Amino acid sequence: MLGRTLMVQGTGSHVGKSFLVAGLCRAFRQDGLRVAPFKAQNMSNNAAVCPGGGEIARAQAVQARACGIPPSVDMNPILLKPGSETGAQVVVRGQAVGTMTARQYLAEAPRLLQVVRESLDRLRAEYDLVILEGAGSPAEVNLRDSDLGNMRAAALADAPVLLVADIDRGGVFAQLLGTLRLLRPDERKRVRGFVINKFRGDLEILRPGLDFLVRRTGRPVLGVVPFAGDVRLPEEDTLGPRSEVGRRADRVLRIDVVRHPHIANFTDMDALEAEPDVLLRYVDRPDGSLPDALILPGSKTTIPDLVHLKACGLADHIARCVEEGVTVVGICGGFQMLGTRVLDPYRVESGTPAEEGLGYLPAITVMDRRKHTALVRAVHLESGLEVEGYEIHMGCTQHAGDAAPVFRIVERHGMPAEGLEGLAAAGGRVWGTYLHGVFDSGPFRRAFLNRLRAHRGWPPLPPAGEPSVDATLDRIADLLREHVDMAALARLAGVEGVPRHGRAP
Repeated sequence: MLGRTLMVQGTGSHVGKSFLVAGLCRAFRQDGLRVAPFKAQNMSNNAAVCPGGGEIARAQAVQARACGIPPSVDMNPILLKPGSETGAQVVVRGQAVGTMTARQYLAEAPRLLQVVRESLDRLRAEYDLVILEGAGSPAEVNLRDSDLGNMRAAALADAPVLLVADIDRGGVFAQLLGTLRLLRPDERKRVRGFVINKFRGDLEILRPGLDFLVRRTGRPVLGVVPFAGDVRLPEEDTLGPRSEVGRRADRVLRIDVVRHPHIANFTDMDALEAEPDVLLRYVDRPDGSLPDALILPGSKTTIPDLVHLKACGLADHIARCVEEGVTVVGICGGFQMLGTRVLDPYRVESGTPAEEGLGYLPAITVMDRRKHTALVRAVHLESGLEVEGYEIHMGCTQHAGDAAPVFRIVERHGMPAEGLEGLAAAGGRVWGTYLHGVFDSGPFRRAFLNRLRAHRGWPPLPPAGEPSVDATLDRIADLLREHVDMAALARLAGVEGVPRHGRAP
């Protein structure tokens, strides 16, 4: 018997679909169900690596953690990684198959529908409940015939749909009623209830609107979830408008992160944001001041973003940072930019075949057609501290002079491995690595920050308690239990017989 299904769709992007799916996954798992997440198609440059090396969106990897299971390529069979305004790299079941324009991708939709069906069936054969997440809005009428992520996925799964709207944006009733009105009759029948997300204020003032919505649609409002700004999961796709995050104490380290036009895997900075002595800023132009450290994060299109650095004045700002003793770190695409040259002979990422790098590390990167993905465990050579991370990159970087490696690889894909990784120069003040998630290791992160503190003449701080993703997921589950009719959702999904509130091991 195939597992049951429940789908969360939204009236638009950023209404909280990923947040709600993660919380529902954790709550139903706590109730003793074997649960798995599923998103047929995701568009995101924030990716994660599964055991075995396949690549999926980071949001689905977090949702898998909520379920207490390893991430699988079946949880996100199609991942689109935008590299320009009109094109994206297409990843199918964890493997990059090429770069397509929007029209090319739409022409592939019928073939990819079979991929979606097979991945969904595999999950349903293994788990009691699969919670599907939609993509954007199901009411994009121009994309209806090629839709893979919303109502077509719901039909494949025969899933009841929960429609979610963001009241913090305003116009919540228009969002819900307008979306419902634009659906086809058969699609409309799948929508079995509403959830209003990010609510602030007095629920009694909202209640007349909820009653109107129920009368107008004949569907229940199954939850009003309060705004939970202090509960954060890794961002799914866009960095959003934020420019400064972190603490404002008397003694804080300022870490600037370059906001590339095609920034990727900026979740690498999440652990730094949580530190008590860090103020993190995302910058897209120099302002004349110097930080304690500057980080060049990943990029989906290294050469175009490198050209942008030079054009907007940030390359000159980085030069000043290096001259003044600021620590400069490059991760993945940022590591490639710190080298002497980046070559793209096969036009893998853009139409530009070569670009001079910033020149702070003696390394040349050549883009190739094969994507390198791996889960990695390594030891930081200077401190002896262990880190865990993952690689997702298209280029191969070769040493082209004297520089020290940064890490010693001890495990790749869960198997013992040997090798050196990364490069450092300027006495360790300038370094680069391909390891995403390198700052997630608390002892290494604190050693990095204490080196910045020493440069200021400040005493070191001990490692803080690790920010726990699992604790956050438990908080979200508790929030949903309090503000969503979980019994009604269990009935919708056909899993109402499971004992409530039992914590699974």
